[in-house]
Amino acid sequence: MKNNILIRKIQPSDNPFIAKIIRTALEEYGEAKPGTVYTDPTTDELYKTFSSAPKSGYFIAELDGEVIGGSGIYPTKNLPKGYAELVKIYLKSEYRGKGIGKQLMDRSIVYAKEKGYTHLYLESFPSLKEAIVLYEKIGFQRVESPLGDSGHFACDVWMVLTL
Repeated sequence: MKNNILIRKIQPSDNPFIAKIIRTALEEYGEAKPGTVYTDPTTDELYKTFSSAPKSGYFIAELDGEVIGGSGIYPTKNLPKGYAELVKIYLKSEYRGKGIGKQLMDRSIVYAKEKGYTHLYLESFPSLKEAIVLYEKIGFQRVESPLGDSGHFACDVWMVLTL
């Protein structure tokens, strides 16, 4: 399956598909609540959000023409100098655990380095156990408190990767 996966930049037509994937995943993990990307209005317009922010990028995982997931890099307000946030990394449930999330993260990390970032920050939930294992394998380290101002006050796992 890995060889058929296309990782590409987001297009306007991807918006409804990736928004549904994000919200469905949060519902599956019991995290469909305020203070998350579930209620974040930018979730419905990711193309616009990422195309209008300098040094940001969002990548779509596509299989046989179907949007199956995504991952992005975003210069979240009030992060320390050199930091960007790894954001909205979600896959359809049937594609999890197959290395696609890692492909998306690898592409996002390369992009962050290309844009001159020195660190990546992310926010998550303890319920997203599989994702946290992946983050730790890649080298993310937990930090004690949130960084920046994502507006996602419901998240209670915070991690940083030195690039």
